[in-house]
Amino acid sequence: MTRAAQVRLALASVSNPARALHSASFFKTGPGQYGEGDLFLGATVPAQRKVAREAKPLPLDEVSALLESEIHEHRLTALFILVAQFNTADPPLRKQIFSFYLANLRHINNWDLVDSSAPQIVGAHLLNSPRKLLYKLAKSKDLWERRVAIVATQALIRAGKTDDTYAIAALLLADQHHLIHKATGWMLREAGRHSRATLLDFLKQHYSALPRTALRYAIEHLPPQQRKQILSGHFSPH
Repeated sequence: MTRAAQVRLALASVSNPARALHSASFFKTGPGQYGEGDLFLGATVPAQRKVAREAKPLPLDEVSALLESEIHEHRLTALFILVAQFNTADPPLRKQIFSFYLANLRHINNWDLVDSSAPQIVGAHLLNSPRKLLYKLAKSKDLWERRVAIVATQALIRAGKTDDTYAIAALLLADQHHLIHKATGWMLREAGRHSRATLLDFLKQHYSALPRTALRYAIEHLPPQQRKQILSGHFSPH
């Protein structure tokens, strides 16, 4: 039995059919929905993290076998393993994991998969490197690659680097998908914690083009009266 097979068995042992049905609905797996065809075991995230901790030494070829699975928890657990490996890796291995991640982007195809790994691997790797990749991904036709582009900037924001977040958010203004609107607003909100003035300048400049969902997410941390003013297009001096 391969070690990847052992991970699959461990996840099966903590599966829950009722939870699997709920997850299939929650992650929009119906025909034409963003998660169409995704399958679930019904394992909780804490249970998956526990399995991932125990499987941290898993070789990349076996991580790949998990990522290629049609079962959502196999892929998420594989990403938890990758993040754990990346966090303790030396620079050459980090580069290898980063390249492996990019080579497997087609399997990172739901919002929780992106959000649990893009900042920790893509963003972290690019902290002190050119970030042209993020701009390329932001222009992708693939929904999940565009989400990787904006969510990966969370690692940059945490390091006090917000310019790329605003630049990529500007590239995504015309995006039609609500999951990009939500992710963009989320990252704008986090960037705004570093400088409210910079956030307000961006929102004022792009108010007419910014999707309302993104705008609402971006201003969640502001006082209620200020949120109300911004939603109506009024920006008081800061």
